[in-house]
Amino acid sequence: MTVLQVADVGFGYGARRLFQGITFSLEQGQRAALVAPNGAGKSTLMRLIGREMPPDEGQVVVRKGVRVAFFRQSHELTSDGTVMDAFLAGFTEVLDLRHALTDAQHAAASGSDEALARLSDLTDRYHLSGGDDLERRVEMIAGHLGFHAKDMDRPVTSLSGGERGRLQLGVVLALEPDLLLLDEPTNHLDIETIAWLERHLVGMTSAMLIVSHDRAFMDAVCPHTMELGTKSFRTYPLKYSDYAVAREEDLARERELVERQQDMISKTEDFIRRNIAGQKTKQAQSRRKMLDKLDVLDRPEDVWALAEKVAFRFAPAPRTGDIVLDVHDVAASRGGRVLFSDVELLLRRGDRLGIVGPNGSGKTTLLKILAGQGAPEDQGEVKRGTNLNEGYFDQHLGSLDPSKTAVEEIRSVRPDMNVDVARQYLARFRFYGDDALRRVNGFSGGERSRLALGKLLLEPRNLLFLDEPTNHLDIPAAEILEEALVGFEGTVVLISHDRRFLEKVTTRILSVHEAHVDVYPGGFKDWRDALDRRAAAEAEAERDERDERDASRRGPESRGARAVRRSSSTRPTAPAASSASSASTASTAAASPAASDDPIARKRAFEADKAAARALERKRKRVKELETQIASGEAELETLREALKQDPGGDWAKLARKATEEQALTKRVDAAMTEWMTLSEELASLGGAG
Repeated sequence: MTVLQVADVGFGYGARRLFQGITFSLEQGQRAALVAPNGAGKSTLMRLIGREMPPDEGQVVVRKGVRVAFFRQSHELTSDGTVMDAFLAGFTEVLDLRHALTDAQHAAASGSDEALARLSDLTDRYHLSGGDDLERRVEMIAGHLGFHAKDMDRPVTSLSGGERGRLQLGVVLALEPDLLLLDEPTNHLDIETIAWLERHLVGMTSAMLIVSHDRAFMDAVCPHTMELGTKSFRTYPLKYSDYAVAREEDLARERELVERQQDMISKTEDFIRRNIAGQKTKQAQSRRKMLDKLDVLDRPEDVWALAEKVAFRFAPAPRTGDIVLDVHDVAASRGGRVLFSDVELLLRRGDRLGIVGPNGSGKTTLLKILAGQGAPEDQGEVKRGTNLNEGYFDQHLGSLDPSKTAVEEIRSVRPDMNVDVARQYLARFRFYGDDALRRVNGFSGGERSRLALGKLLLEPRNLLFLDEPTNHLDIPAAEILEEALVGFEGTVVLISHDRRFLEKVTTRILSVHEAHVDVYPGGFKDWRDALDRRAAAEAEAERDERDERDASRRGPESRGARAVRRSSSTRPTAPAASSASSASTASTAAASPAASDDPIARKRAFEADKAAARALERKRKRVKELETQIASGEAELETLREALKQDPGGDWAKLARKATEEQALTKRVDAAMTEWMTLSEELASLGGAG
């Protein structure tokens, strides 16, 4: 069922035109990422879809009866009640009943029959309205977003900016709408909360349009990607990582088509010039008519081209000593709460240390202590190495003066630069023309981040402290910063919630969690893999302990049955027919005296093995089907690509159709290849690849 239809939508006029001709639809349950560089109009398009303002042209049609929820970057909360009131704001009847029930509970303290009767009546009505179930669901969502039971009665006005963002996200999730619009939902979330949000969104039945700069998040949640351009709108049935590859291939093919057409036009015009007055006049006139009717192809719009021109290059800096920081017994408390203690760390030249942990755990506090900017009450010792030139990037961008222009900010660090040189330098960070003369207070978050990084790179640095450096950067800028940091010859200590950024950059991880600090001698992916292994081992140990307790309560027979169940669940599934699995189960059961005394357990183990064997057979069958599809598709692709290389003989419409067919077939083959690889890996891990 189509829940949203966007038809030929445009916004802006003249030089201020953001986009035009946007057409797409969303089906129930479809999740799509909307991607483009900062300033391309993603948030504007979301507001048009959310009916907050009308488009200048075209139509946005939301199916009748569809409930829409919109999470905005600006965190506009109008509620003046409690956190719970805000969560329930979309459920007016339940919220009114809840308030009435609270009043009735206070009134019932009088003990009067009338007050008690009213309390009983309201309690029944609250139960019947589903208020209890709704509160449990809201509390579950609130807990994952960092709101504890005691926070639910806090007034909304007491919340910080980050808390308001998480609350607004919780409010739209609690609504369980048919169409969910999310504009940068991960901005104020830590890594664990982002992972929970991914699972929660995938489990919802809503249609979703999501704007995000978090590449790992988009890959996990959105199997569709939509690219917004000024003159183009591309849609791909692919997650972001695969889209990034496919679009480059599409652009290369489209550019080649344009170049071939331009070459044909140039040769035809040359023929016309040479023969318009000669013996081949009729041929020349015929070709002129052909050119007049020709649909000239435009060069494809590359929406990321300008965004990829950011240049984060570090000025050469002197070499530090091998030991950069030597940290002993560092501890810090804030508001009477211990953030961490007994921190020991040896940071060597070339290390790129990532600090991770939940929101509020003290990551920024620790970074400031390491950078020599801690509070007087902080404890411990941080010995600094030799020959250090340090730089600090503040996530709140406190190094910028809102009243200054971009040029003035650059010259505050390098007064030897005149205005023209400063503007040339700023162009490396995508400040072109008069942008360099605008005041900082009119800049977007992304512009401020690029300017702050530009200031940081003006002077030679060999030790960098970076607090959320990618928070407001678009994807190309974040990727360019990644490359620059990987090639940086100094030492880096950074905080980030961007998992892809952490994976690319870090060589060591420092984890802050529940007042405890661990230093892991590997990058972010190694650390996450180690956490997953530890969690799996702890879960297995917990299951064993629970089974032992249950068995001891039920007696020896239950322990025997549990042994059979454990044996059947941990034994590798044989890559043979279900009869072989059945025989294996039967022999295992016969070998176990306890199992022979428990026919129910034996039957369950037998049925489980049969089901596993059937599932394995289905996967093997699907792998063979995919291999056939891929081979057929690749053969057809080869034929199409050969045809595309041939001279079209002036039939450019036919060539364009073939190019479209080739693009669609490429995507189908890629999707089949991805599924084949996933299934093949699963079969290999189960021993069923052969």
